[in-house]
Amino acid sequence: MIRRRLPSRFALCVLLLTLLASACAPAASTPLSPHPILVTVDPNSTATSTPFQPPQVTDTPLPSATPLPTNTPTPTETATSTPPPTETVTPAPTIPPATPVPVNSRTQYTFFVNLDYAAKTVAVNETIKYFNATGQSLDNIVMAVEPNLWSNVFALTSLDQDGIAITNYSLAGQRLTIYPAQLIQPGTVTAFTLSYGLALPAKTYEKTFGYLGYQINLTDWYPFIVPYSSGWMLHDPWSFGEHLVYDAADYEVNVKVSDPKVIIAASGLAEANGDWTRYTLSGARTFALSASDKFKIVESAVGSAVIRSYYFAGQEDAGRAVVWMATQALGLYGVKFAPYPYPSLSVVETEVPDGREFDGLVFLAEKFYVEYNGTAKSNLITIGAHEIAHQWWFGLVGDNQAIEPWLDEAMATYSEKIFYEYNYPNYGNWWWNFRVNYFGPSGYVDTSIYNGGTFRLYTNAVYLNGANFLNELRTRVGDEAFFAFLQDYAARFSRGRATTYDFFSVLRQYTGADFSDIMRRYFQNQY
Repeated sequence: MIRRRLPSRFALCVLLLTLLASACAPAASTPLSPHPILVTVDPNSTATSTPFQPPQVTDTPLPSATPLPTNTPTPTETATSTPPPTETVTPAPTIPPATPVPVNSRTQYTFFVNLDYAAKTVAVNETIKYFNATGQSLDNIVMAVEPNLWSNVFALTSLDQDGIAITNYSLAGQRLTIYPAQLIQPGTVTAFTLSYGLALPAKTYEKTFGYLGYQINLTDWYPFIVPYSSGWMLHDPWSFGEHLVYDAADYEVNVKVSDPKVIIAASGLAEANGDWTRYTLSGARTFALSASDKFKIVESAVGSAVIRSYYFAGQEDAGRAVVWMATQALGLYGVKFAPYPYPSLSVVETEVPDGREFDGLVFLAEKFYVEYNGTAKSNLITIGAHEIAHQWWFGLVGDNQAIEPWLDEAMATYSEKIFYEYNYPNYGNWWWNFRVNYFGPSGYVDTSIYNGGTFRLYTNAVYLNGANFLNELRTRVGDEAFFAFLQDYAARFSRGRATTYDFFSVLRQYTGADFSDIMRRYFQNQY
């Protein structure tokens, strides 16, 4: 398949953006690494072995940056189970374009968090300022409380609404249902305040939430109000895939840590707030934290966005490569999709099978760091580019990731292809064979997490056949229409949620090409 090298005019534009990024990069507490967006790497052949591919040979090393020294981790882990699903939801057609939720009507979350690192406990006071933008009078509010899926982890000590204690509520599994004394009328604002403790569980390999011997991860760690669309959108967990749906919200997270040696990687940038360290993030779906007294850090920037790589001793080359890759990804995706939506990006090493995205923070598997071969032909770089793409396809443009996961997963997978196409144009065949063709993808792209069968069948359909579909679609409509569509789609649904109907409705405004034959081959439903 023909791969396009970066056009010279585009290269000059991106180089100019790079120079501006260097000039605008904020002052940092750690030395900044070089952060050009365009990188020239000798395009040699094939990569070293990974858990997902047969052995291959070594390639040209990536550039590196200077780390900050810390200590060495000692990993531990235990296991837990995931509850089966009891419900599914079938999406209804919507009429695009959607209008992003106004800033003044977004839910606002304010936290005061005391983290006892040694005891592995967290004490939280949380205030949720909720604007009823549903157009309905609400006689109940539903929150997702993911920590309650673990036994003896979540302990609610107080709950009130506008300063009045609430006693009429139920908490079962992940579902907290609150019954206010009065209806919450459309267009009105109310505030819920919760106090609770978290006795953190040992982190399992498949999950990010919990503690290791050298790290604590707080992911989906707080109660949040789920979206409302003809009912509250809270799906049951499944053995693979993400089941939660989020509205965009504004966050202020104030943290105290018992051990001053502990470093926190967060979805937002830190600032002093008296005795607290405050992090803020606007228009995001999640806020994640990772804490360790063993973190090493290397830092860069693209424009005003600070990029930090958090990794552990012995993984210096990989930790530096991550910040280099992240710089390339933010620079490219910011041009091809939309400006990067957050003030910072943290990329954090942890024990997981692959990677996991949150707004302003992504996790990458420890094994990718250990097995890193010094080149762009590696899981560290491919999966890193994938998780970072979720800052646009999940973070900026939301979706119902239980029912229509292709809208973020296929898009993030195909974003890897775009990453290699423009940064490493001779690596295209390698990427297709390494990430897609090797697994023999098949199945319908519009598969939900509940009808995907096995994990392998699900990912083959949603992620990999999704990438095949997007590539055929791009070829059919042409590059100009394809990228113009992506930019408009990202703008229209910025901080909102899109459906499959929305995706194709916007696309058809940019092309008169008939792609119905492609749709019939890849989708079980026609949109």
